[in-house]
Amino acid sequence: MRVRHQRFAIVAAVAAVCVLGTACKPLHETTPAGSGQVRYRDPVFARVFKTADITYGSAPKIDGTNQTLKLDLYQPTGDKAAKRPAIVWVHGGGFKNGDKTSGEIVDQADAFARRGFVNVSIDYRLSKGCAPFTDECIQGIEMAYHDAQAAVRFLRANAAAYRIDTTRIAVAGSSAGGITAYNVAYGSEHPGSSGNPGPSSKVAAAVSLSGASLTTTVNAGEPPTLDFHGDADGVVPLTWNDATLAEARKAKVIAERVVWKGDGHVPYGQHRTQIIIETRNFLYAAMDLGNAAK
Repeated sequence: MRVRHQRFAIVAAVAAVCVLGTACKPLHETTPAGSGQVRYRDPVFARVFKTADITYGSAPKIDGTNQTLKLDLYQPTGDKAAKRPAIVWVHGGGFKNGDKTSGEIVDQADAFARRGFVNVSIDYRLSKGCAPFTDECIQGIEMAYHDAQAAVRFLRANAAAYRIDTTRIAVAGSSAGGITAYNVAYGSEHPGSSGNPGPSSKVAAAVSLSGASLTTTVNAGEPPTLDFHGDADGVVPLTWNDATLAEARKAKVIAERVVWKGDGHVPYGQHRTQIIIETRNFLYAAMDLGNAAK
């Protein structure tokens, strides 16, 4: 299937990947340079070690009862780097279903752990969902992104234990998780109270599969984002993402997108290789991983 790319990037912000006298390419289309096996670009580790059910916070659900928030940690086996970039992965499910073992999320956490990243896949508080949009739906969206922010702060608060580079933390997700990734990127001024108060909730980059920003506003200085989307998506319509990108352009914030003609919601299986490779390209540039610890 032919891929149609829609590019929205601010030239000044991507100057680091441009060569003087040549046209700039979007971050997601720029393959990291280097010969041989390059950390953060290539799967340099053969195995991944998973630690399940680490508590990263707690918060009241809609019914008032408290939920202990858990994450699964994926990191490369045998890695000796002192400071490593990290990704918080957020599952989909319409804000009412799903958990941290979601297939495409685990697959990506594994793929990026093999490249040298620390990855966490999180559970978050769920609601009755968003069909139709109700006050509880909006509350569910807000709970999800506050919980994801708590996971970002957890990584910063425990940076020494997990050898995290606190300047290089990203967030990524599918569907509801993609919406959450955008909201984390654009909503750090509203950190919520799901755990780990004190550290910043800011991320260096965000990646979405079939997502959009629904409850946050894009301001100047926000981190770069990348979205993958089918133009026949009936769950999170492409027009929702259009509005997000228009707002980002107005604020002069990098917001890139890949659109697949004729595809619907979360077409991960048929585009897995492209998603992993272009997410890798984007994060490598957005988080300046060429200068990260090796």
